[in-house]
Amino acid sequence: MAQRISIRLVRSTIGTLPKQRATVRSLGLRKIGSQVEQEASPAVLGMVKAVSHLVLVKELT
Repeated sequence: MAQRISIRLVRSTIGTLPKQRATVRSLGLRKIGSQVEQEASPAVLGMVKAVSHLVLVKELT
């Protein structure tokens, strides 16, 4: 079974670069406090790393 992570948007995207805003939207996050579950693939982990200052990540068991 693949590893899953929970990603929550904890900071606003106002004032961030357009590329970072697009990354947050690509992860499936819209408003502050919104949360999604994703597979921990290299692509998703790279997107999380790019916006790590905006999101909170938890490993799901």
